[in-house]
Amino acid sequence: MRISLNWLRELVEIKLSPEELAETLTMAGFEVEEIEDRRTWANGVVIGKVLERQPHPNADKLSVCQVDIGADETLNIVCGAANVKADIYVPVATTGTYLPNIDLKIKPAKLRGIASQGMICSLKELGLPTDADGIHIFTQENLPLGSDVRPLLGLDDVILDLTATANRADALSMVGVAREVAALTRGKLSIPEPGEVSIPKNAGNLALKIADTQACPAYIGTVIEQVKIAPSPEWLQQRLRAAGVRPISNVVDITNYVLLEWGQPLHAFDRDRLQSVASSENLTIGVRFANNGESLKTLDGQTRTLTSQNLLITANDKAVALAGVMGGEETEVHQGTQSLVLEAALFDSVAIRRSSRSAGLRSEASGRYERGVNRAELEVANRRALSLISELASGILVQQEIADTRPEPSTWRRSIALRLDRVNQILGPIELGEDTGELQEQDIERILTALGCQLTPSDNVPGEDTTHQARWLVSVPPYRYRDLEREIDLIEEIARLYGYNKFCDTLPEKAEAGYLPLDEELIRKLRAFLRAEGLTELIHYSLVKPGEDRQIVLSNPLFVEYSALRNDLISGLIDAFQYNLEQGNGALNGFEIGQIFWREEDGLQETEALAGIVGGDISLGKWSKSGREEPITWFEAKGILESVFRQLGLQVEFQPDRSDDRLHPGRTASLWIQGNSLGIFGQLHPQLRREKGLPNSVYVFQLDLDVLLNSLGEDEVLVPTFQPYSTYPASDRDIAFFAPVKISVAEIQKVITKAGKDLLESVELFDEYRGENVPQGQRSLAFRLVYRASDRTLTEAEVEPVHNKVREALVEKFGVNLRS
Repeated sequence: MRISLNWLRELVEIKLSPEELAETLTMAGFEVEEIEDRRTWANGVVIGKVLERQPHPNADKLSVCQVDIGADETLNIVCGAANVKADIYVPVATTGTYLPNIDLKIKPAKLRGIASQGMICSLKELGLPTDADGIHIFTQENLPLGSDVRPLLGLDDVILDLTATANRADALSMVGVAREVAALTRGKLSIPEPGEVSIPKNAGNLALKIADTQACPAYIGTVIEQVKIAPSPEWLQQRLRAAGVRPISNVVDITNYVLLEWGQPLHAFDRDRLQSVASSENLTIGVRFANNGESLKTLDGQTRTLTSQNLLITANDKAVALAGVMGGEETEVHQGTQSLVLEAALFDSVAIRRSSRSAGLRSEASGRYERGVNRAELEVANRRALSLISELASGILVQQEIADTRPEPSTWRRSIALRLDRVNQILGPIELGEDTGELQEQDIERILTALGCQLTPSDNVPGEDTTHQARWLVSVPPYRYRDLEREIDLIEEIARLYGYNKFCDTLPEKAEAGYLPLDEELIRKLRAFLRAEGLTELIHYSLVKPGEDRQIVLSNPLFVEYSALRNDLISGLIDAFQYNLEQGNGALNGFEIGQIFWREEDGLQETEALAGIVGGDISLGKWSKSGREEPITWFEAKGILESVFRQLGLQVEFQPDRSDDRLHPGRTASLWIQGNSLGIFGQLHPQLRREKGLPNSVYVFQLDLDVLLNSLGEDEVLVPTFQPYSTYPASDRDIAFFAPVKISVAEIQKVITKAGKDLLESVELFDEYRGENVPQGQRSLAFRLVYRASDRTLTEAEVEPVHNKVREALVEKFGVNLRS
């Protein structure tokens, strides 16, 4: 919000410089983003009077003017404006003046052979927005020549661009900022109290109908006749411009002025246009939610299709405004307006936020309603607007209707128990010169009283033990009702206003070296291993399109495309793979670590998962293969995972699986670790691959990160034990046999390892054959077994019994047909 210091000084006593005030507000939590010192924009610009205007002898579009600025001699100034003429008062930039907005320093010059001793200025050259072309002409008479032009143009002001936090709705008004400044600087408040306005009690043709009193707790509609629409007085226009608001007309400017002054949005309807829309002289102003498909053309000229989330103002049930957001173009105040209906209302913050978002429209009014408007000052702001309309637009008040369902005024203030010992416990000691101390009772009372709170000493706060420490019941003013709810909120206010920099710095007595949690160390190691395998880490949104089973759908999404939480990572990786192919980037080999969410009968679930995708030709170059593509095989893709597991020191089993219909039913495996389900790995189903336009061989995996980390966190994995190397030679044996295809190599290796565990060092599959001379439904497998002892060279007599034990175990367990 842009704060004019001239306006602020009328509301509160300020003894600080603009820079000091900006620093004070920033330290109190109100960030001052910019100090706009308008006094520098026209420093050296004075009031002058054009005595004579003659055409330039050498240029058709230039004029030679004699200008009196109250000096001993008149100035000869060459001017190019079409509206310059004799007997007008104008702003004159004298020689030596610097105009920062156009980066120009005025120097004596010759224009087409004629000397010029200054410049007659336009408002744009002085930094003020205007729709008028040419130089600025003052409308006042008998202005003192040579006097400073800045007070007349509102350029004797400093603007603070202030940003308030989301919880400080009261700071979105000049009155709210004045209260804050008074609390910070102990300045005297001078907030004007609007006088009472006289409204006849006679019945009129206006009625109110509030369909949803929760969305609209209070509505005041006032009929005003004999209004004269005209430009606002200069003081009002200057204040609006300083706040960044464009002046329009006296009535519209008054509603904007009250919005800025009190933070209460208002809206003025043209009553005759309302009656035209309502098709009746009897008006019923209503508040209701829109019907789906209903439309309204708003003041910005756009016709908006509404939904049931949009709150409407209606005239005889016909939409005329988006409540709390923007008025309708059909009933706006215009130059011919003669009578008004002034709206002053309270709307529910949630209803306005949803309505504004649904319509894709935000305004100064909606921004304040979303944060919360002070319900106790609705009448004050309304009286302020009515008195200004009566004064500046000659309006006559003829009728006022009120619909009020607010709770009793006694409930507009909240009482909070506050303990002095708790304040000091939370905030710690304060600096008192060379010594330290604690906040005292008088400090607490002074600060909270300055905020507008009322303190009542309380010897016994309910639920607390009585001590000699000071205690109060603090009554919070209505304008701070929304953000001061608990004792800790009051403590925060005490720290903020006392000054954060006045509290002692307290550091730990002994610094300790930082360290990463075990899970973080393991995840970083896991990321490094995956990157070493050639996979790139990917990050996707957790929000996806709805439509999956057990999916969690958001109740208030930003977009339909992002209205549900993902229940796996594989879908996002497949889409990313497809996108990269379509963009000509080739196959995407990547992994992602992220949260997944799903719905169970007993509630919502969430866990962290690791997933990856690999496809295409992963070789470094194609020159050795004459440019031919060699897609990655199932075993090569599986080898990437096995390499990572081996580096992590994990023993992971692969078992056939058909549970995921996105994966090839004959090329999918579930992963198990110590009897716990770790995840899934497999090739994409041919049908899905064709639909997505993907290569023949694309493989994906998804692992439960919690199961993986739990296995990695076990001591035998975390702390590797040294295994001494044998200095004695090994003895190799090969074994070949026919085995049913349904028996996995992993099962066979497990049986071999168990049978030869005493002397067996390793077992490796080195051949597989299917075809001629192999029985139907079987395959030929050949394994190499390595036997070794750590303390001796094995003899044939020692190896052969163990090897026979392995053969017997295979026949007994699987019924294999041994060939060797």
